[in-house]
Amino acid sequence: MPSTLGPKNDDSGISNFVDVKGLTRDRPWLLPSNRKLRHLQGISLRNLTLSRPTARSRGKTIDDESLPNAFRSPTKLLALRENHGLEHSRSSNDLKAAPKTNGLSKEESDPESPRKFRPPVGKLRRRSTLNWSNALPSIRQKKLEDVTGGRMADSWFSLHCADISEPVYVSEVVDKAMNPSFRFFDLNIYGPSVTRRDELTIKYWARTQNLDDYILLIELRLHLRSLQYIGKTLESFHHPLPQNCIIFHLPDGIYTSFTDLPWHESAVIPAKKTKSNLQGAQPTSSFDALMRLSNLDDCIQDALTTREKLAAQIKRLLSEQQKALETINSTSQAQESLAATKRCLSTSRKTLKSAQTRRDDLQARLQARRDAIESGTLSQEKARFHLTSAQRDLSSRACLHQSIAAEVAGQIRRICEDVLRIYPIDPVPQKPLLFTIRSIPLPNATSPSSSCPETDPAATAAALSLVAHVVHLLSFYLSTPIPYPPTMHGSTSSILDPISTTLHSLPSRIFPLFQKGAVPFRFEYAVFLLNTDIELLMSRQGLRMVDQRHTLPNLKYLLYVLTA
Repeated sequence: MPSTLGPKNDDSGISNFVDVKGLTRDRPWLLPSNRKLRHLQGISLRNLTLSRPTARSRGKTIDDESLPNAFRSPTKLLALRENHGLEHSRSSNDLKAAPKTNGLSKEESDPESPRKFRPPVGKLRRRSTLNWSNALPSIRQKKLEDVTGGRMADSWFSLHCADISEPVYVSEVVDKAMNPSFRFFDLNIYGPSVTRRDELTIKYWARTQNLDDYILLIELRLHLRSLQYIGKTLESFHHPLPQNCIIFHLPDGIYTSFTDLPWHESAVIPAKKTKSNLQGAQPTSSFDALMRLSNLDDCIQDALTTREKLAAQIKRLLSEQQKALETINSTSQAQESLAATKRCLSTSRKTLKSAQTRRDDLQARLQARRDAIESGTLSQEKARFHLTSAQRDLSSRACLHQSIAAEVAGQIRRICEDVLRIYPIDPVPQKPLLFTIRSIPLPNATSPSSSCPETDPAATAAALSLVAHVVHLLSFYLSTPIPYPPTMHGSTSSILDPISTTLHSLPSRIFPLFQKGAVPFRFEYAVFLLNTDIELLMSRQGLRMVDQRHTLPNLKYLLYVLTA
C-alpha cells in the first residue's frame, strides 16, 4: 500500500498525523511505550483474500529512464511518445488512436517549463461491449455470486504469547464474511503476566466453501509499539486498506500494522524551542545566583540534619515510653474487647429470649395437640361403645321394621279391598277392555265423545270424578304424592297442573274433568293428567302400563295387585 500518511513535526517537536492533503487528524493519547495487552479490546480483518496477490505486469523495464529527475532531451521526449505500451481493448468497436503529431510543442521542447506535459486529446472510446454486459439478470446475478462467493470465508483467530503453550484467547467463528468483525474481549482476567506484555502472535484461520478444513491464513508476530494509528473509527479513515489488513481496537482508537510505513518512536517529547535558544550562547548564572544556591544548599543540609536529630529523639522517647504505650494499648484493647463482649452478651440475650418464646409456643402447641388427641381418643371409645350397642339395636330394629312393613302391607291390602268394594270396577259384557265404575261406563279413549258417540257426557263426568277420588285416596294410602292433584266436586271435578311453564295464572292451570260447557282440548288434557297420575302410582309398585289411554283397566290392574 502506498504511504498516504505519516508523522510531521511542528515547531514544538510534538508529532502530529497528517493525511495526503496535509489536514491534521486525531492522534492517540496512548504513547507507544504504554501500549500493553490490557489495552487490546478487539480485532477485525478487512479485505479478506485467500489467494496470494499476483504481481502486476509491467509495461516497461526498470531503468534510469523511469527516474523522475532523469534528464530528458527533446529527442528523448519524441522517442518516448512514439513508444506505446501494449494495451488490451475491452471493446470490439474501439476507435482508432488519435493521429500522431510530427513536431513538438513549446512546452514539450522546453524541459524546464513549469507546465506539466499533457498528452494530445484523441477521440473517446466507445462503451464496453463485453459478452455478459447485456445478459439476463439471472446470469449476471450468478456471476456476481460466484465472484463474491470465492472471497467469502469462515474465519477465526487466536492470540499467543511467548513462554505460554496454550492460546491466550480464541475467538468465535464468523461465517461467510469478507470483512469479519469479531466480538470484543477483555484480557485482564489472565493476570498481569499477560496484560503487561506488549508482544503477541496472531494466527488467523480461514476456510471457504470449497475447503474441508481451516487453513492458517496469517501468522503475525508484532510489537504493540509498531502499530500505526489510523483514527477514532474506521468511518473516519478514507484510504484503501491492503489485503488481509488486521485492525486493532484500543481504548483511544483504531490501529493497524502498515509494513511499508516507517516507524519512529519518540520516547521523550522534546522541549519547545524558545527565542533565547535561537539567539546563541548565554551565560549560565551570576556570582550572586551561585551564592544564593550555596546558601540554599546549606539550609537544606541543616534541615536534613535537624530532621535526623528529631527522628532520633522521637525514637528514643518512644523506646523509653514503650511500657506506657503497651499499657495504653492493652487498656484500649481490653476496652474494645469488653465492648465487643457486651454486644455479644446483649445479642445472646435477645437470641435466648426469642428461643424461650419459641419454646413456650411450641410447648403450648404440643399440649394443645395432646389434649386434642386425648379428647379424640375418648370420643372414639364412646363411639365404639355406642356402635356396639347400636349394632345390637340394629338387628332388633330390622326385625321390627320387617314386621311393621308386613303389617303395613296387610293394612294396605285390606284398605284397597275396601276401596274396591266401595268403588267396584267391573267389565262390560261382550266389550273388551271396557269397564264401569259403580255401574257407570267410562270409554278408553283420549276423547270419549269421539270414540263412543252414544256415551252420555254427564255419565262420563261422573265416572271421571269417581276415578279421580280413587286416585286421590290411593296416593295417601301408598304414601306416594301425585304430580297433578285432582279436586273432587262430583260431576264438576277438576285437576291442577302446577308443573307447566307456559301457564302463568292459576285459573289457566285448572283443567275440567267434564265435557259440558268446557273447551274440548282442555277436557282431553285433564284426562291425560289423570292417566299420568295412575301411571305414577303403578310405577311406584313396580307395574308397567300397557296403554295410558285405558283409564279403568289400568286402575283395575293396580287395585288387583294391591289386594293380591
